[in-house]
Amino acid sequence: MPQPDRLPGTPDFRIKLPQDGAEARGYLLTQFGGNGTNKFLLREGSLVTAEEWPGLGPHARRSRAKLRADGVLVDAPSDPGRPRGGPARWLVAHDIACNSSSAAAALVCGYDASGPESWRTDEGHPLSDYLSTGWRPPHKAWLVRGSNVSGHNLVRQLWLKEGFVSLAGAHLPPLEESDPTKSALRRFVEEGYEGAASYHQKQGLVDELHAFLTQMRVGDTVATYDEDRLYLGRITGDAVQTTSPGGLSNLRRKVTWRTDGHAYDELPGELRQKLSVQHDVVDLTGVLDALDGLDGETAGTDEAEVAETLERPAPKALTLPEISETLADELLVHDRTWLEELRELLFDERQLVFYGPPGTGKTYLAMKLAEYFGGGPEQVKIVQFHPSYAYEDFFEGFRPVEDPETREVAFRLTAGPLRELADLASREGNRHVPHFLIIDEINRANLAKVFGELYFLLEYRDRSVRLTYSGDDFPLPPNLFVIGTMNTADRSIALVDAAMRRRFAFVELSPRTEPTSGLLGRWLEREGRDAEPARLLDALNSRIGDADFAIGPSYLMKPGVYRDGGLERTWRTKILPLLEEHHYGEGIDVAARYGLDSLRERPA
Repeated sequence: MPQPDRLPGTPDFRIKLPQDGAEARGYLLTQFGGNGTNKFLLREGSLVTAEEWPGLGPHARRSRAKLRADGVLVDAPSDPGRPRGGPARWLVAHDIACNSSSAAAALVCGYDASGPESWRTDEGHPLSDYLSTGWRPPHKAWLVRGSNVSGHNLVRQLWLKEGFVSLAGAHLPPLEESDPTKSALRRFVEEGYEGAASYHQKQGLVDELHAFLTQMRVGDTVATYDEDRLYLGRITGDAVQTTSPGGLSNLRRKVTWRTDGHAYDELPGELRQKLSVQHDVVDLTGVLDALDGLDGETAGTDEAEVAETLERPAPKALTLPEISETLADELLVHDRTWLEELRELLFDERQLVFYGPPGTGKTYLAMKLAEYFGGGPEQVKIVQFHPSYAYEDFFEGFRPVEDPETREVAFRLTAGPLRELADLASREGNRHVPHFLIIDEINRANLAKVFGELYFLLEYRDRSVRLTYSGDDFPLPPNLFVIGTMNTADRSIALVDAAMRRRFAFVELSPRTEPTSGLLGRWLEREGRDAEPARLLDALNSRIGDADFAIGPSYLMKPGVYRDGGLERTWRTKILPLLEEHHYGEGIDVAARYGLDSLRERPA
């Protein structure tokens, strides 16, 4: 039987199995399988797992059983270097031509796996880098920067005048492929830019060249930026390689430009976020609707596409619902203008903190407002800060994770609550829906340590920053709101650094001011109860000299308080211990000064 043809220019790939370091090896073939991708040859001598996991599809199970029955998969000989009691392995007795790289990965691993990502070169590059481009959306959008290419403004000097867009590629050899793979471009960049660029620069150049030469298509929208104006156009030609002075523009695509441009300050916030990403080529497909909305149509749009644009519903605007009488009544806030001010403050600032002594309902109010403005609890996530809380817990970091298939534990990049909520809020279809992150006890953590580079994004929602771990360019979506709560008896507000105070609006909830001061009285009236607890609480707070240690009404808004002996029990076990701590070391008889009997005798 003739040997299948290896796909030219591709290396060997391998999968390392867990626990004992066993590996399987193979390579891509020129022939295509039934799913339209290249077949894959699993090489003789490879080791595969004998165990089959629940995620393995029926076709893969039948294939493994037949190969086992035919003697192609045999028991692997014992290896002195392998640990005792390790997983059972089979040996590939002779080469196996698999229908695809994913079929080969499933055969090796015993569960359905993505071949393009599972198979890696010895240097760690995925097999996907060696495959030609698959399906992509029929219409994409791109930002290409050209206002400062080695000190030259190509946008003004060439692009708009001569009708093209370009990339510099002075050190690239002649490109014979029309759609070169990322692996081919990596090889060209490694060879051509050796000594002329750092490792990180070469990595970025490969990504940009691949986007420009392979991902872009005729008909795509292209944007560029110059002197605070955004210019839009439509790509009308394939990529060509030519000569240019200094090699500054020797990779080109023809473009029909609209020359009127748009002022930066007038652009939608989501578009300004994308423009802040610091790459020469940026995929703008996620904000294509915003780009189309700038002109109503884009350069070179044909009639069918114009019709499609006109039929597409306009994106909904981000708003916060008006304060209703029902909400004000539920929260027992008799002054609706106070709630309206909170709504305006949230919409303008995006971040606020409720601060005050314990029992003033800070967390309760934050949750109720978040659920009301967001439309339900699904758009609300709650976290509580504490002294050991860190950036890796809050946003993203490497954490030990058990593989559900192999039961092996490895460190994987894992999203924290803020990243999860931001990703949810930024999904298409969600961008007009308010999402809320509630941070309880926000002042109990080292805030600079927890927020890291996100401090910048809290103030500049129209920008993005490069993340510490993933390296992604990340913006905080404009529909993500943050509400913090801060107990002033736990730590003084003065200990919150100036950077934090500048980024958050601070709203006090104090038993001495409305709406908190009269809250207990209104609640007792609604519940049909005697007003004595409200009078006692007012008398207590009038005797406490420090406003940060005043006692909030929520201690006395629980059903247990109003059972037999409940008020005395709550006072003895909840309220007096707080005041004991406040007066610790002062020699004050707290029970005599703040006890119920004393307050009833002399209420003020």
